[in-house]
Amino acid sequence: MAPPRIVSLLPSTTEIACALGFRDALVGRSHECDFPPGIEILPVCTRARFEDGTSGEIDDRVRDLVQRGLSVYHVDAERLRALAPDVILTQDQCEVCAVSVKDLEDALRQWTGGLPRVVSLSPQTLGDVWGDIRRVGAALGAPERAEGLVVELSNRVTEIGEQTGDTAARPTVACIEWIDPLMAAGNWVPELVTLAGGRDPLGQPGAPSAWIEWETLRRIDPDVVLLLPCGFDLARTRAELPTLLASPGFGDLRAVRNGRVALTDGNAYFNRPGPRLVETLEITAEILHPDRFPFGHRGRGWEPL
Repeated sequence: MAPPRIVSLLPSTTEIACALGFRDALVGRSHECDFPPGIEILPVCTRARFEDGTSGEIDDRVRDLVQRGLSVYHVDAERLRALAPDVILTQDQCEVCAVSVKDLEDALRQWTGGLPRVVSLSPQTLGDVWGDIRRVGAALGAPERAEGLVVELSNRVTEIGEQTGDTAARPTVACIEWIDPLMAAGNWVPELVTLAGGRDPLGQPGAPSAWIEWETLRRIDPDVVLLLPCGFDLARTRAELPTLLASPGFGDLRAVRNGRVALTDGNAYFNRPGPRLVETLEITAEILHPDRFPFGHRGRGWEPL
């Protein structure tokens, strides 16, 4: 039986499909899908409706679109139809992060004949991500492969969690998912911080990321600050540093004074609920406990301020 023709409209589902052995079955992708290497040659089926800019400018533009009742992303319905996928992978977790189910429904509304199967994911926790891998595997006719991948990934997570389980000195960790305005990471990130031997006083496992005030960050005065802006790689996060450094009281934070602020590739790791969340855990453990976890991600997945 021939493998299904797949269009993935989400970077994490592209990674999941490839990890399950369906790289050659992918016929289209979103404008944000960039891993594994070489995936960029696939036809692009989406685009953002807002221009790039600073954190503050992007936030203003996205808020304006949402307030006007407009979609943040555009789906190329004609290209989708021409690609004739059997399965489309998308999400209904966040209308700002990627194409939503509504965006896709609008694009499919004019189709005639048989519609592709739409698999929509909405993970909130690490367990949800493993469940989504199983869902994608089932939709692609490879449940055994999916189960094997979940076992492999969860075993790696368990190994690190067991090593940090007896950690008495757990640093407080502020995970910043957006810089202007300030947002604290939620969903699976606080869970990863705990597994890595830290304590996240701002986020709740499984709860959405939340806007916070600078006064809240100053009051908590964390031991460690992780910068993981949604959709930003290391270079893009580095470009936002002037805004951060100019924020009142930032230089007075304990983490800044002690040299424990880390820039990360949030786009590739922390913000992407797929197989590389295991590497995200490794990065977090390496930052929090470098003497115990020299994984070698420094300079690629993260760097000190």
